[in-house]
Amino acid sequence: MASLVRKLSWRINPIVQSFRALSTKPGTATSGEANEQNFGGINFQLSPEQNEFKETARKFAREEIIPKAAEYDRTGEYPWEVIKKAWALGLMNSHIPEDCGGLDLGILECCTITEELAYGCTGIQTAIEANSLGQMPVIIAGNEEQKKKYLGRMTEEPLMCAYCVTEPVAGSDVAGIKTRVEKKGDEYILNGSKMWITNGSVADWYFVLARSSTDPKLPAGKAFTGFILDANTPGVIMGRKELNMGQKCSDTRGITFEDVRIPKENLLGAEGIGFKIAMGAFDKTRPPVAAGAVGLAKRALDEATKYSLERKTMGKPICEHQAVAFMLADMAIGVETARLIMQRSAWEVDQGRRNTYYASIAKAFAADIANKCATDAVQIFGGNGFNSDYPVEKLMRDAKIYQIYEGTAQIQRLIVSRELLTAAKGSW
Repeated sequence: MASLVRKLSWRINPIVQSFRALSTKPGTATSGEANEQNFGGINFQLSPEQNEFKETARKFAREEIIPKAAEYDRTGEYPWEVIKKAWALGLMNSHIPEDCGGLDLGILECCTITEELAYGCTGIQTAIEANSLGQMPVIIAGNEEQKKKYLGRMTEEPLMCAYCVTEPVAGSDVAGIKTRVEKKGDEYILNGSKMWITNGSVADWYFVLARSSTDPKLPAGKAFTGFILDANTPGVIMGRKELNMGQKCSDTRGITFEDVRIPKENLLGAEGIGFKIAMGAFDKTRPPVAAGAVGLAKRALDEATKYSLERKTMGKPICEHQAVAFMLADMAIGVETARLIMQRSAWEVDQGRRNTYYASIAKAFAADIANKCATDAVQIFGGNGFNSDYPVEKLMRDAKIYQIYEGTAQIQRLIVSRELLTAAKGSW
């Protein structure tokens, strides 16, 4: 992978530079300076280099993902073949820092790639995107040695990682985590269980969040600690692969920890700040989740539009009936609007600003649009839409999880309302 980055440096460097003109990182220029220097105002046009990334991902989705998606959905087999090809093209791990062998691209770049991959199959895209979620705590809080060891080797071979936070009784209520860790000498002893872990059995390593304090009155911001855990550590026990409604080729399962020994050098950040690290990762990973939902919604719109042009009733294509035409129009309105807020949420974090408000809006809105578009596509297909021989049936099953994982639709609204009211009270 490192050699691939060097070979592509003539093309990647301009891409990185042009994206950074859009999304300047902290310490280089303010958003106002970037706009003044490059655009003089709002700009919705991707540069030629940015379009190259987009077109590469689009071509890959159409040639490598779509032809295989239905079979992976049917068998539930993990899509290793596709993932390895995506890795070789640089469509994975694009945000890993340059000094670790990565491309160090921004969240906006990741979203541009993610939307196109999700258009092909969100089950495959989720398997790829789970790497970003697992890596993000290390990118945020890892020291130099941890980054080079755990992020660096992911640029050298197609490895996967996972984010181990959710538990059987602690999903939306992250503060309710029961998994415990106790320091003994130069090691930490981990006991507990996690649930719904994407890439659970294929991950090379995990980010694990555990309760490190026995004080029940200690706030979540001080009671949890994060660790990097090698998946082959003794005491790590894999559960069975969960048979889910959609995104079936994504490997999702429970993981149990029985007296797992974690060396002190795998402590992430410091004791007691794990909750902040885990939640901070979401600001950077929720925009790509929204991008995946946009990709699914766009696929549903395209499939429904194509079918409506071919299917005839009462002597004309069904798209010429206002009932169907208006459904297509509403789908298009949803896709375009969801994409804009998704891009805004990515742009904000790439500016170095806290984007919690926009990230939650993007994730909630795009997830709802994906579900509406998939449902409407099935309706436009009629009886055929209810049949697995047609693609929209899979889209409808795959869409539902977007309203659940990485924070439910209700949790996103809780976050948005909290951010809104905090800002309002501060302005009075």
